[in-house]
Amino acid sequence: MKKVTVIYWSGTGNTEKMAEAIAEGAKVEGIDVILKNVSEASSEDVFDADAVALGCPSMGAEELEDSEMEPFVESLNNEKIKGKPVVVFGSYDWGDGEWMKNWEERMKGYGANVIAEGLIINLTPEEDGLNKCKQLGENLAKY
Repeated sequence: MKKVTVIYWSGTGNTEKMAEAIAEGAKVEGIDVILKNVSEASSEDVFDADAVALGCPSMGAEELEDSEMEPFVESLNNEKIKGKPVVVFGSYDWGDGEWMKNWEERMKGYGANVIAEGLIINLTPEEDGLNKCKQLGENLAKY
């Protein structure tokens, strides 16, 4: 059975809602979906999956959360990520999404197969945003 893993960090619950919708979208026939907060995840959860979604809101000067998500993402700089289908997502309050563009480029630099532009949603995801998350999950499940 194919496995899709969704790993996220969320401070206010907005990115968690996005992660849940992506996981829901990936739950198509024949797909085992695992949803984990980054505090409960290991790099092996990523390396063992067929496809991965990583979520983190924009923090500070448009960067990843630095106590849990940043070290986790750094741990993925490994041969095992090469060619793996990956998407990144997160919520933001202000800015233009620079943290997401930087994160995409970083994952590509690690050798991951970033299959879609990073999905960003301003503040709390509404129905339209949640539908985009579900669609991203469906697309990820096809890889």
